[in-house]
Amino acid sequence: MTVSKIWVLAEATDGKVATTTLEILAKARELADTVEVVTASGAEIAAEVGAHGATKVLAVGGTEGKLLGAPLAGAIAAAIAAGNGPDAVLMATSYTGRDVAGRLSVKIDAPVITNVVDLVERDGRLAGVEPIFGGVTDVITKFTTDKVGIFLVRPKSFAAEESGGAAASVEELSVPDLGATGTAVVTSRFVEEKTGPSLDEAAVVVSGGRGLGEKDNYQLVEDLAKLLQAAPGASRAIVDAGWVPYSYQVGQTGKVVKPTLYIAAGISGATQHLVGMKGSKNIIAINKDAEAPIFAVSDLGIVGDVHKVLPKLIEALQARS
Repeated sequence: MTVSKIWVLAEATDGKVATTTLEILAKARELADTVEVVTASGAEIAAEVGAHGATKVLAVGGTEGKLLGAPLAGAIAAAIAAGNGPDAVLMATSYTGRDVAGRLSVKIDAPVITNVVDLVERDGRLAGVEPIFGGVTDVITKFTTDKVGIFLVRPKSFAAEESGGAAASVEELSVPDLGATGTAVVTSRFVEEKTGPSLDEAAVVVSGGRGLGEKDNYQLVEDLAKLLQAAPGASRAIVDAGWVPYSYQVGQTGKVVKPTLYIAAGISGATQHLVGMKGSKNIIAINKDAEAPIFAVSDLGIVGDVHKVLPKLIEALQARS
């Protein structure tokens, strides 16, 4: 492999590095001799990213209260122009990652390979593995120029694992004049209230679909999830119907999850949904249609009415507690 240096865009909240960043670091250290992170944070994440293989934190300052896309992309582009950049930049497929990738693409006049689930070597350069046709098959996409490769990586593509490294050193990455794009500020934030584990990181996920019949019946999913200390999820159909928020959606246009246990209640198994959960270790499907596609990926299938099966499961769990 001729990739000597990879930069990973590190996202963090309150000094805690995002799981997606740690997942990407696990892969990056397999691919390059040197792995460094670019971040709007600073020394507070040095120990955590160092433990996951990063040797340096490149801190972009002056971002407090601002949209992160412009300064982060500007700083990376300036470093590349000065000849101090990496061979490739890896980012999570998040709001910030997509913003930075798009801006950086324009600044360095290079394309972005998106929806990446793996990274491989092709002709001495990095190439992205992307699922197509709803995840039925994968294609390998590579760049045909010598410009810095920009990759957007899908969550849960790799397993985050510490490498035992020491805390990364910290260095400032300067931001060039951004003009009008640097004046955008964040005026308010909306934080959705939630209890229990997050959908992205839960060991157990219970999802409901159109087979629940009506909005009020989603309470069965919530009740079962609470008893299992799980995160509630949903198919696109009931999100589009307004039963639950978009943040609950599992699927190609929602969140990709890989829990130890995934329970699909009243979900037929459209390709859009399967893409987001078929990597789960154990899948239990409950559907009254024995021919539902969801059973093709299930480890255990229950052919039955969710309105009868879920209450029985809830009752059994309550009796054990």
